[in-house]
Amino acid sequence: MPVVDVDPDELRYLTGHSEKDDDELKSDLFDLGLEFEGWTEDDEFQLEFAPDRLDRLSVEGVARSLRYHYGDDRGVEIPNTNSADWTIEVEDQPDERPYVTGAIVRGLDMDDAALESLIQLQEKLHATMGRKRAKGAIGVHDLTMLKGAAATDGEGKSITYTSADPDEATFVPLDADAEMTPGEVVASHETGQTYGDLVADFDRVPAIYDAIGLFSFPPVINGRRTEVSVDSRDLFIEMTGTDQWTIDHMCNIVCYALAARGGQVEKVDVSYADDAPGEYAGKTLERPDFSVRTKTVTHDRIESILGVSLDSREVVDYAERAGLDATETESDNGVAYEVEVPPYRVDVIHPLDIIDDIGRALGFNSLEPTYPDVSTVGGRHERSRLEDAARDALVGLGFEDLLNFHMINEAENFERMGLSVPPADEQTAEAVGQADPVTIQEPYSEDYTILRTWALPSIMMVLENNTHRSYPQDLAEIGLAAGLDDSENTGVAEHRTVAAALARTDASYEDAKARLQALADAFDKDLETPPTTHPSFIGGRVAEVVLDGEPVGVIGEIHPKVLVEHDLELPVAAFEFRLGALE
Repeated sequence: MPVVDVDPDELRYLTGHSEKDDDELKSDLFDLGLEFEGWTEDDEFQLEFAPDRLDRLSVEGVARSLRYHYGDDRGVEIPNTNSADWTIEVEDQPDERPYVTGAIVRGLDMDDAALESLIQLQEKLHATMGRKRAKGAIGVHDLTMLKGAAATDGEGKSITYTSADPDEATFVPLDADAEMTPGEVVASHETGQTYGDLVADFDRVPAIYDAIGLFSFPPVINGRRTEVSVDSRDLFIEMTGTDQWTIDHMCNIVCYALAARGGQVEKVDVSYADDAPGEYAGKTLERPDFSVRTKTVTHDRIESILGVSLDSREVVDYAERAGLDATETESDNGVAYEVEVPPYRVDVIHPLDIIDDIGRALGFNSLEPTYPDVSTVGGRHERSRLEDAARDALVGLGFEDLLNFHMINEAENFERMGLSVPPADEQTAEAVGQADPVTIQEPYSEDYTILRTWALPSIMMVLENNTHRSYPQDLAEIGLAAGLDDSENTGVAEHRTVAAALARTDASYEDAKARLQALADAFDKDLETPPTTHPSFIGGRVAEVVLDGEPVGVIGEIHPKVLVEHDLELPVAAFEFRLGALE
């Protein structure tokens, strides 16, 4: 879960509630779903919150939510914007990173706290929406240090987003004193070495020029000439990426944060060349895009989900207190509401998100629990009984029970385990865990992009994070795994899987086999382990798991390459098989 550092004094200043002490602020923040995790060394709150509310990645965003919570602000707020005087002209940009957006914010009164908040917001957006700058990267520049060229249309000033030869273009990057080429930045600059992989395969790298020359090398680093300081008053914000929607909404979040500091937002025209890659070729976009989205939700559904009776005036009131605008209307299902969503809210996708906001404004703690109006009696599902029995057996065999996320990313699920996507050959395609993954279309984080196809990678990640703890570590998990399957109505085949690993100095195939045999005996299953091959395990020390004549999994000693990949310095023996084989 994302954690953001927030100065409580800044919160009091930005909300206008100096009377609130720290405990009151913590309680109010908890009502919004922001949990206090502790203090930083600088006496700031460490707040953890749901990763969907990216507008709260800064103290300004948190303060905005509190002002709505206190009733000081109501409804959708759209910052006033001045007309565009600057144009970002887009030509010959890299096909791999075709999109750009921008904005200008003038009249800021920057201090150390405001600058620190802006830097933190930039870093948090990079890590979440930007997927570590791969999908979107933010550049913030001191506008007074830019010299705009004449715009192509003859009106205003312009900068150019284009591409450059990595060994010819030069500029002085941040934290450097001499001119460097983009290639030299990637090779020898600390930031360049961190993010250079993002442009490693580009023949020509992304570059942004003004009339003086190169001043930004996205998504890697900005130039020192336009560095922002506490003396900066006017800022130029540019963002490049692989998806226009993503960078436009990242830009909205930054603009709202700076507007909360008293900045005046000014539009920027983004002019794409006629032959530009992507769907915006030949078009000019006016940014930032502060247009609102509209969702429809029925009154009956609000009352059904929240379990309370509300009149329409109350619904409109709670919506406005959540930072939304609601208008009562009629639908085929009775009374409904057209709800306007502000530009900085990237999390509102479904009417249920609207109901959640209304519920928070109402106060979930104030809801009275009621028994559901049903005549059936709940009972434990047979699958749940099997899971509990298998889990008890594993714990009895000395394993610690784990509960990991079902979502993972392709690198953890496949590459770091020695598997490939797609499978390298027919033999690999049949390996346990080697399935076409269910991919998330718009993931909030690059750490969680697919549903895992097997559970052993999750256990290896736990072992990797537990190298500071004592050994032996015997870990097991029973959980969900999934893969694409055209024969299923949903297109996805889900199954419950049993995975276990022994991490100890003397871990061996025989140890894992003994535990697996005891587990099979507990369920009166006949176990066979014929030799097989699997990229995650050592050849000759790996076998197929066959229960009652059905091949259901794999067992063996983890391959040294996989151990090194997970920074493990002692052997690991493991097995994984389908839970349904124990029925």
